[in-house]
Amino acid sequence: MPLPRPSAPRPQVLAAPLSALLRWVYLVLALLFLMLGVIGIFLPVLPTTPFILLSAWAAARSSPRLLAWLEEHTAFGPMIRDWRRGGVVRRRAKWVATGVMSASGLYLLLSAHPRWAAGLAITCMTAVAVWLWRRPEQQTDEAEAAER
Repeated sequence: MPLPRPSAPRPQVLAAPLSALLRWVYLVLALLFLMLGVIGIFLPVLPTTPFILLSAWAAARSSPRLLAWLEEHTAFGPMIRDWRRGGVVRRRAKWVATGVMSASGLYLLLSAHPRWAAGLAITCMTAVAVWLWRRPEQQTDEAEAAER
């Protein structure tokens, strides 16, 4: 499927134009992060959203067409737009992430992994869950007014 052309001009991300080599590096990163994000849809231990956001960040510096495709994608576009509006994470995404992390933690506790490794992983997942639930779920009125 061909990538769409960008529909609207985007603001310049960096002040100086990037070298061709650096643009290729960002493009490779964007594609790598996109691939990891797609794999994360099917693998419960690999997160999807952070990799899609990283892919959009790298695409903004390398490929307007890839960025436009990500922003217009039915699954990825809303999370990118929400994040750009003040780090918004939808409640459903919070519940799904919490459920997957809980199931992964339970699996680690019940499997033959060393207890210290399971404890470390569960501690990390708990910290991520606390951070995630502290993110706003919708844009505040002040931020919305500033956007206009």
